Amino acid sequence: MSAKVAVIYYSSTGNVHELAKAVAEGAEKAGAEVRLRRVPELAPDAAIDSNPAWRRHVEDAKDVEVATLDDLAWANAYAIGSPTRYGNISGQLKQFLDTTGGLWQQGVLADKPATGFTSAHNTHGGNESTLLALYNTFHHWGSIIVSPGFTDPAVFEAGGNPYGTSHPASSGEVSEATLTAARYQGERLAAIAARLAG
Repeated sequence: MSAKVAVIYYSSTGNVHELAKAVAEGAEKAGAEVRLRRVPELAPDAAIDSNPAWRRHVEDAKDVEVATLDDLAWANAYAIGSPTRYGNISGQLKQFLDTTGGLWQQGVLADKPATGFTSAHNTHGGNESTLLALYNTFHHWGSIIVSPGFTDPAVFEAGGNPYGTSHPASSGEVSEATLTAARYQGERLAAIAARLAG
């Protein structure tokens, strides 16, 4: 049985969107069926318009389907991404995750491999703590956390975050090394999901 991977993310200025696409590419390379989904934007227009990159990304991402609970029920593996907000996940992603209680009560989310990815402005701007905070949700779901660890040279070349791929936005656009690490992370998730699915 092949993996069915839901790549669900929130991105304000597009960095996490780029990581999500790379994770999806890696999962597809491993033979997975993939759904790439974004969670809804909740910020008011005044906040979005205060940052031209944010407004540009909101317009550019309109073609990406919005995530639903059906995407979680369908998948047998999850890759979830968020920018860092004070060392935690974004409110937009948290709002979506907070709607999963019914699926959690039914056991739909349990025993499925899950991984996370993120971006903060600075290298030490909360990337690791954001992933650990996201993994708290995975623990409650009963997920099997599939971090990249130090299982491939791509992880080292992208800055060496064993918790999940991360991008320091102050360095500019997402580097090819970071995208390669994200593809590896998606490929690893899909391979483990397929193995677990038997």
